Amino acid sequence: MIFDHARRDPRGLALSDGTRERTWAELADRVVRLAHLIRDELGVAPDEHVATLIGNRVEGIELIVASIVAGSWITPINWHLAPDEVDYTVGDSGARVLFVDDVHEATARRVAALHPGCRVVSVGEDLDRALASVSDEPFDLDGPAGGNMIYTSGTTGRPKGVKRTRPSSLGATFAHQEAYGHNVGLDGRGPHLVTGPLYHAAPLMFAVYDMANGAPVHVLPRWDEREALRVLREREIAHTHLVPTMFVRLLRLPDEERAAFVAPRLDLCMHGAAPVSVAVKRRMIDWWGPILVEYWGGTEGGVNTLVGSTEWLAHTGTVGRALPAFEVFAVDDAGTRLPPGRVGDLYCRHKTQDVVFEYHHDPEKTAGAYLEPGVFTLGDVGSVDEDGWVFLADRKSNMIISGGVNIYPVEIEQVLAEHAAVADVAVFGVPDDEWGESVKAVIELVPGREPAGPLADEILAFGRERLARYKVPRSVDFVDELPRHPSGKIYTRRLREPYWAGRAKKI
Repeated sequence: MIFDHARRDPRGLALSDGTRERTWAELADRVVRLAHLIRDELGVAPDEHVATLIGNRVEGIELIVASIVAGSWITPINWHLAPDEVDYTVGDSGARVLFVDDVHEATARRVAALHPGCRVVSVGEDLDRALASVSDEPFDLDGPAGGNMIYTSGTTGRPKGVKRTRPSSLGATFAHQEAYGHNVGLDGRGPHLVTGPLYHAAPLMFAVYDMANGAPVHVLPRWDEREALRVLREREIAHTHLVPTMFVRLLRLPDEERAAFVAPRLDLCMHGAAPVSVAVKRRMIDWWGPILVEYWGGTEGGVNTLVGSTEWLAHTGTVGRALPAFEVFAVDDAGTRLPPGRVGDLYCRHKTQDVVFEYHHDPEKTAGAYLEPGVFTLGDVGSVDEDGWVFLADRKSNMIISGGVNIYPVEIEQVLAEHAAVADVAVFGVPDDEWGESVKAVIELVPGREPAGPLADEILAFGRERLARYKVPRSVDFVDELPRHPSGKIYTRRLREPYWAGRAKKI
């Protein structure tokens, strides 16, 4: 991995965020010292937990790799979360250390004060100085390896950390990362650009896999379409990962700017994490050529399917065929396999592992994700045709994916229900040409309150005070009565259907 690259090309650029740069030798040295800091100086034993609350900067990559070397679990926390959401994640994960940057340090220290067992460590110059006196002794490749525990959720409220099965040793983990990268096309043959936040599994781990195979990694501090095009061109980027929102914003650039863009080394643009319109994807392929590779998967199971641009054009709308290690099939409500083309709950079977992932502190949720050992669901509904092409139809959990970000309706419903004017509320995703989906709230008011415009603004302001900004509904509709099943469950699909009428894809 990086240690081999450090021996072969010690002065070559390995990592950059536009402000800070690391050569391969510097990166290897810092990873080892950070791992010793975590284990020896901070006392985090193998299999214990640390977390990060930092923006897109080189330390985000360094700490992921260092935690793996130290044998600890690491949770990158979404920096857009409200303080009480950060508090929950720190507490639920049991993080012994919270690494922070200066932008998020005040929040981190307020949260850590509520968890006496959690220490705050600031990245930057203070950390750089501290590492100078930390051991640089290599770690045993036969020793334990750590992993990432990224938080995701369903319809049951609070998110849960996902722990995927780890290889048996540090050396086996490095070998797995290299092989995984090759399996999805991230073979290190050129520089890799990170365009999304490092708290998301896809941009983070795709970069790590490509780096494991020798790709220098460039991290954008934040998304900006013109800056992304500049870096793709000037840094001669070979691989990157985008979400459909980024496609939309790139396509909105003036024609002359798009026509002037040339990046001859760019030969792989992975995308997923959100629905993409056929028209938008066709325009991107027309512009960039057949280099787009769509995947389907999740934090739980990684990448399960892939489809290149040429195959996608021949099977428009597919999310690909299963990778060699997986089988994908649909089942009915009784768990019986459905014939090709029939829509049902999609399941993945890993051909070599009995356990693929578990939800931290939630054995019931873990058990509910499995049809049988090694056969799990991501909560999606769809079909598999006779040739193995997978098509998504809906998301059973009603999770909203907006701009590649997972948004969970129950959490939003619980907050809005606290407003004095709200008798009942349902939250779901509606079509959005830029974001894939946007958050819609449908509200039943308490008697005596009228659905006037100012009330909608008041309710949205109430939400903004209590939720991360991206979770706040973009719009509110009012109804006389929400449709509920006698058991008390809202008929969300009945509410959603009018907004999705005429759309082939309903996620």
